Formats: sequence, structure tokens, C-alpha cells
Amino acid sequence: MTEKAKGGGRTRRAVLFGGLGALAVGALAAQDEIRRAWWLLPGVSKPRKEGDVDSPGVSWTAASPANWRLADRPDDYRVDRIVVHVTQGDFASSVGAFQNPFHKASAHYIVRQDGHVEQMVRELDIAFHAGNRSMNERSVGIEHEGFIDRPQDFTDALYAASARLAADICRRYGIPVDRQHVLGHSEVPGADHTDPGPHWDWDRYLRMVREELARTAPPAKAG
Repeated sequence: MTEKAKGGGRTRRAVLFGGLGALAVGALAAQDEIRRAWWLLPGVSKPRKEGDVDSPGVSWTAASPANWRLADRPDDYRVDRIVVHVTQGDFASSVGAFQNPFHKASAHYIVRQDGHVEQMVRELDIAFHAGNRSMNERSVGIEHEGFIDRPQDFTDALYAASARLAADICRRYGIPVDRQHVLGHSEVPGADHTDPGPHWDWDRYLRMVREELARTAPPAKAG
């Protein structure tokens, strides 16, 4: 009998190597699950310091602990999305809302119309921003000061600051700059919100994020 198995075109060698490949993939997946399980254990937590921020040039104000959940991302939950929000209020009232323990919501960042960026939840942790537990666990939420029906609220400074922030997040987590991975709150499954609304210029925003990534890309290694 030849090396081909009866009744099929695959050889025993192909079956063997296919099985070994599946075992290797399974072993890598198991290692990932073991690492994730370690970071999910009670009492296991990365060192952190009050006031630390995750992106250069941003300021820190802590959201109420009632409005986010302690985590150790990306080791316990993979980060592969950015969710774009609009505050439907001014900057000060939005900061105050996230500090209010009865609000039950927060975002990692708020971008002001003049380009100032305030971080309120560490990227390590899970902000309650998307109205969807799975999306909260896998995403960074960026709020933008303004109202969805007022296109003048989306200033050049706001777009520029948000694009710099989003590019930094995408670089650190390897998030592709496309509409599958950078999405609006209204596009989150199960969401009942309409932000960022029809006046948010997605083409402009993603172009600016890509330009920031290209501008700040590390130099290629010689040889």
C-alpha cells in the first residue's frame, strides 16, 4: 500500500504534520489561557501608582472606583478596540460625572475642545463606557467634549489631540486603524447611544490617526 491513506488524497505524513501543527497551535493557546488565568487570580495585580498616566501629554483625574473595574490589561483581557464617544455636555460636567459614584459610567480619556486630554481610568483597568461588558473589557474609551448635533464642537484642536492619543494607543496594542477596530459608541452591539453622531468626520479622523502613526513610527533597524 502506498503512503496515501485509503479512500483519501492526504498522505500519512500530511496527516502527521497537520496533527503536529494543530497540537502546536493548541499548546500556544493553552499557554495564553494559563497566563490569562494567572492575572485573573485574586490578589494578583500589576504595580501602579496614583497619578500615573498611559499616554504622553495627558493629565490625571481619578474617576470614582464605582465607575470602573480593576484589571491587568492586556494580560488578562486583550485590548484591540477604541470606542469613540461624545460627552453630550461640557468638559467640567463630564469630569464631575465620572467622579460621581452614582453615575456608574466612565471612560479612560476625555478630550476637551481646546485639545487638552484628561485621563480618568488607567488603560490597565476596565472603564464602564460602552454599555457592553465584552467591549468594555477589550477597548479603550475616548470621550470628546461636545454635543452630537453641533458640528462646531468638533474643533481642529480636538481632532488633533484625539488622533495623537488614538495613534499612541493603536501603536502600543497593535490595533489596526480601521472602522472595525476604531468604532463609535453607537456601533457597539446592544448600545442605546447615538454618539459620536452624524457630524463626526470618520474619514478625517482615521486619516489623522494614520498620519500620526506614520510620523511617530520608530526608525527601521539597519541591516
